[in-house]
Amino acid sequence: MKKKTKRIIRTAGGILFLIYVLLLMYFLFFSESYGRVVDEERTYRYNLIPFVEIRRFWNYRRELGWEAMFSNVFGNVLGFIPYGFILPVILGNMRNGFLITTSGFAISLLVETIQLVTRVGCFDVDDLILNTLGALAGYLLFWICNQIRRGYYGKKV
Repeated sequence: MKKKTKRIIRTAGGILFLIYVLLLMYFLFFSESYGRVVDEERTYRYNLIPFVEIRRFWNYRRELGWEAMFSNVFGNVLGFIPYGFILPVILGNMRNGFLITTSGFAISLLVETIQLVTRVGCFDVDDLILNTLGALAGYLLFWICNQIRRGYYGKKV
């Protein structure tokens, strides 16, 4: 691939990553439709037992609605797929699945801690698990696309 094409892809990836981070910050800290509460109702809320919230959303999916279950369980995974996919595109030294997964966990831990301290959401170990899985899934998607690209450009000599 030409250097100019790589530069364009990295620049576009950087812009997409910035938009992604801004949207993620909005949904995690400011959007009232995703579990944020008014100032008078803010309390410290947390779940430190793995899979409790996932199980609760699954068991009460009919009462809570499929939208609530999808947004909690799959939304946490989908929310971190762009992290795992775009970061290796724009940062060549982040093309390691272990680094992407651990940094995804670290970012998720930071977000959950900020939500706990500011009482803007709930510190949930299930979110850590799901977000980390999302970062890993994003990296695996990147890896597959990269293998296809390498095969395509490797054959064209």
